[in-house]
Order: sequence, then C-alpha cells, then structure tokens
Amino acid sequence: MIKVLVFLLLLAIVGSLFSGLFFLYRDHGAGERMARALTLRIGLSILLFAMLLAGFRFGLIPGYTQ
Repeated sequence: MIKVLVFLLLLAIVGSLFSGLFFLYRDHGAGERMARALTLRIGLSILLFAMLLAGFRFGLIPGYTQ
C-alpha cells in the first residue's frame, strides 16, 4: 500500500513540475500560475518526505540490516 502511495506522490510531483514548465513557457514567466505549480510541488515533496520518515519510524518501511 505504501509503495502505491509513494508512486502516486512521485507522479504528482513530476506532473506539477511539468505544469510549472508549461506555465513558464505559456505566460513567459509573468504569470502567477507557475509559482503556484512549483509551490504545490514543494508541498508534495515535503509531504512525501514526512510520510517516508513516519513509515520508517512506525515500522511500515523496513530498515536495512546486515
């Protein structure tokens, strides 16, 4: 379950990145839509990082053992 959620968040992050690129090209850097898309990407990245940390902390993601 966690793998699917991580994959979906990564897809959303990449999609937001490309939408920011599209808005940069379309608005010639003068619009606010690019900043919103990149802000969304940062928020999704922080959410993914926090989710991975919590998953590791609560044992949902196994750690590396030798």
